Amino acid sequence: MKRGKRYVEALKQVDRTRQYEPSEAVELVKSLSSAKFDETVEVSLNLNMKKGTSVRDTLVLPYQFRADKKILVFAKGEKADEAREAGATYVGDDDLIEKIRGGWLDFDVAVATPDMMKDVGRLGPVLGRRGLMPNPKTQTVTFDVKAAIDELNKGRVEFRSDKTGVVHLAVGKASMDTQQIIENMNTVINEVSRRRPADVKGAFVKTVALSSTMGPGVKIAAGVEG
Repeated sequence: MKRGKRYVEALKQVDRTRQYEPSEAVELVKSLSSAKFDETVEVSLNLNMKKGTSVRDTLVLPYQFRADKKILVFAKGEKADEAREAGATYVGDDDLIEKIRGGWLDFDVAVATPDMMKDVGRLGPVLGRRGLMPNPKTQTVTFDVKAAIDELNKGRVEFRSDKTGVVHLAVGKASMDTQQIIENMNTVINEVSRRRPADVKGAFVKTVALSSTMGPGVKIAAGVEG
C-alpha cells in the first residue's frame, strides 16, 4: 500500500527493531502526530488465539476523551421512564423501531430491555452491520437500564478481537497527558488479559503497539505476560 510523504517521514523516526518503554512510546506517538486535527491514539494487541475464537467484552477507561454519546433505549412503561430519568437521549419502543426502519440512525449506542428484543431483532440487518445492535455480551440488553446508561456515560467501550486475533481500541487523543494515555492503555491490556482462554499456552498478549490516526505503529515492551 502506498503511503503519504508525511507517514514515510514519520516512519523514519521509529526503530522498527525495538520495543519502547510505555512513556517513551507515547511521547514518540504524540510527536509524530502532525495532522491538523487532534489525532486519536490507538492501542493494538496481537493475541495468541486459536483460529475461529475471539474475545469480547466492555470496559471503562480511567480518562475520557470522546464527546457525549447519544444513547437510545428501547423500553416500555416504567423502564422507559427509568431510561429518561437516567438521561437517555432517545427512549421508545415501536415508534423508534419504525423510525430506524425508515433510515434514521442519529445515535451512537442502543440499549434494550430483554422483553423488547423480539421486536428489536427485526432491525438486525440495519443495526448489526453498524455495530449498534443491543447485545447481552456488551451489557446493552438489560432490565437495569439506569446502570447501563450510567456506565455508557462514564465512557464504557467495547473491545473485540478481529479475525486475525488483534484487538484495536482508542485510548486517547494526541493532546492528552502522557500518563493519562498510559493508564488508559494499561487498562485495556489488563482487561483483555483477564479474558485469556483457559486453553492458551504461553503468552496470551504477544505484542502491543501504539499509533495515532495518521502515524506509524510503535511497539511497546510493557504489558505482555509470559
